[in-house]
Amino acid sequence: MIKAAASAPTTEESPRLWEFEQPLSERMRTFMRLEFLYQQMLYNSENESDWASRAAIGSLLDIMSILTRGDMRADIMKELDRQLDLLRRFQEQPEVDVTRLDSLIRNFSAIRQELQGVGMNYLQSIKESEFLGAIKHRSSIPGGTCEFDLPAYSHWLRQPFDRRRADLLRWLTLIRPICDAVMELLWLIRECAQPTRRLAIGGMYQHTMAKDNGCQLIRVSLAPGAPFFPEISGNQHRFTVRFLEWSSIDSRATQTGHDVSFRLSLC
Repeated sequence: MIKAAASAPTTEESPRLWEFEQPLSERMRTFMRLEFLYQQMLYNSENESDWASRAAIGSLLDIMSILTRGDMRADIMKELDRQLDLLRRFQEQPEVDVTRLDSLIRNFSAIRQELQGVGMNYLQSIKESEFLGAIKHRSSIPGGTCEFDLPAYSHWLRQPFDRRRADLLRWLTLIRPICDAVMELLWLIRECAQPTRRLAIGGMYQHTMAKDNGCQLIRVSLAPGAPFFPEISGNQHRFTVRFLEWSSIDSRATQTGHDVSFRLSLC
């Protein structure tokens, strides 16, 4: 699954690039899905519309489905340990910005400590919520959360925004440590990669990875307004990028015949 992601802030002289990403492991797919849902929930929880509150609840229930599948907390802590080990290795390298590096190590150590402190039952109160449980049960039915199906939910959606927002923030507080840890991990993984300029001949680019490269995520960057988008397929050993031209929702995208210059980051 390819995901368009926002790039780092840029100046007027350097317009924001269009970023497309492809995860190369199941762990990275899960992290990116959590990031996607968490960003949706944060955005909608600040919107006064009752439809936005519905969307925030939907994102929360999807996040819960991911967090209760296996031991996500342990997986995140393992990745934090791996990244901390990599950061500490840089301390032995010459010409390293020691101040910046020490700040990163302190930050990720604090994130790990906070995640360890929430304990294994940090989601228990959400799991035991009859209100959320009823919404989750009815959500499996198309249109199952209508007013006549869930009058209590409909009544909650009619409450003043401050009341709804307070409830959403209470649930957010419980998932925030684990979701913030994922956001910080993904930021570090992306930032550690050095983009390089590549050329897709006739709209196709193939790449073979170096052995033990440790790449977890592929990022393809295009100039804004590009008439095509990348379709990325492959694994941690090799991958292919095909650039497809899109015209409308009524016609299928086809591979461009033009050479395409793009930036590639192996994160």
